[in-house]
Amino acid sequence: MSKSSVLIASLSILAATGLAGQALGAQSGANFAGNWRCQPEPDSCNNSGTTFTVTQMGNNLDVKNDKGAVGQGTVTSNITISMGPPWNMLGVVAPDNSIQWSNGTTWRKQ
Repeated sequence: MSKSSVLIASLSILAATGLAGQALGAQSGANFAGNWRCQPEPDSCNNSGTTFTVTQMGNNLDVKNDKGAVGQGTVTSNITISMGPPWNMLGVVAPDNSIQWSNGTTWRKQ
């Protein structure tokens, strides 16, 4: 099983067993708006982009990368995010406030 499959399965289990209940608190506690940088560079970020601008309204995220791609995401709890097309990935917020994505990249707020 690949690392991304394990991460996706883990996120699904976490969401189903209790983190989903924290989503109500996500509106007031989790702030993902701002500029983010993808790491490690450059190879793993080539497909997704290197920098991202995120705007947030409640649990809804609007994301634009340095390549001009635009997509939406949803804050599913204070520590989990679901990102739709064109990225289609799940993220977990680490203790250092970086986001560990299911595609193997990490975003750090700038």
